[in-house]
Amino acid sequence: MEPLNFTYYMPTKLLFGAGSLEKLADQQLPGKKALIVIGESGIMRKTGYLGRVEGYLKDAGADSVVFDKIKPNPLASHVDEAAALARSENCDFVVGLGGGSTIDSSKSIAVMAKNPGKYWDYVGNGSGGGKTPTGGALPIIAITTTAGTGTEADPWTVITKSETNEKIGWGNEDTFPTFSIIDPELMLSVPEKQTAYTGMDTFFHSVETYLATVHQPASDHLALEAVGIINENLPKAVKNGQDLEARTQIAWANTAAGICQSLSSCISHHSLEHAVSAYHPEVPHGAGLVMLSVAYFTVLSRKAPERFGELARAMGIDISGMSKEAAAEAFIKALKKLIASVGIADERLADYGVKESEFDNLADNAYYAMGNLFDITPASLKKPDVLEILQMAYSA
Repeated sequence: MEPLNFTYYMPTKLLFGAGSLEKLADQQLPGKKALIVIGESGIMRKTGYLGRVEGYLKDAGADSVVFDKIKPNPLASHVDEAAALARSENCDFVVGLGGGSTIDSSKSIAVMAKNPGKYWDYVGNGSGGGKTPTGGALPIIAITTTAGTGTEADPWTVITKSETNEKIGWGNEDTFPTFSIIDPELMLSVPEKQTAYTGMDTFFHSVETYLATVHQPASDHLALEAVGIINENLPKAVKNGQDLEARTQIAWANTAAGICQSLSSCISHHSLEHAVSAYHPEVPHGAGLVMLSVAYFTVLSRKAPERFGELARAMGIDISGMSKEAAAEAFIKALKKLIASVGIADERLADYGVKESEFDNLADNAYYAMGNLFDITPASLKKPDVLEILQMAYSA
């Protein structure tokens, strides 16, 4: 048995459940003026979610100003622009409203509102400057309208520097949200395809944190629970987006997977996807993960099959009497079935403009920008392994 040696730190207050957005009006806010960060699509205005948040903040005693330029793969330049707005408007906290891109951005903006220079000065990998942000960060409130990234329950923020095609995760103790609101009613408006993409992102967060060498008892428990919930409920939510029970279950799985990312970590599956969507920002993160997943976990399980059996069991597979290799194959089979059941089995890298001639650059980028995740992957994946994964995924 592995020795137990871990740190547990989870400072974010979670307000979970249908209708919980209304609780914003009754919260003791961490300031008097908020910068509300939303995406460029306009969905938060069209659905009325932005207006509700502005009203509830007012009820709780805070004014607000809006930054509405965040892209699905958010950019470092927008982080710096929004931070300048927060300073000029004297905002003393940040509200991220929307999916993972806006909440991630709100965390980075909160840091840059309190520290000099450019955001990339503080990023630790790739071409990042690796500086320590000694000024801390503004308090952050996360209000998630999708169930995909778990960012409402972790400190991580993933931002792209488009000039260098780097998509890098970063975070520290200051970038945990002060509190987060997870209201499944806000997720009823998420379209079918986006529901599938974000739900599979949650699934892979759970799988990867379970496999990571830095897993620990709490993350193991929550990861397996989330895997089972997604396997059972994501097909229901894709089929009927108004199924509030399925949406609620997926929302919890997403938050649980976010907690897992606080206690454990994703592995190099995410490094590869970040490389793909850094060069091809039109690739939805969840779609990129799906397109790489069967190849990635096939190659990884050949080298380190030991923990795949419990993942298969969480997906309803009876692994009694199976060898660890057979159990790993059962997981791959269940993964393929899940992807098909949510209607995205036909997605291909080539559909998004990815070319075989790019594989060498993509592999190098995965190590350069997110090489730290290879260090906690349960088997050594060298460049030939990554190239094999890309080729397998491309040719599938």
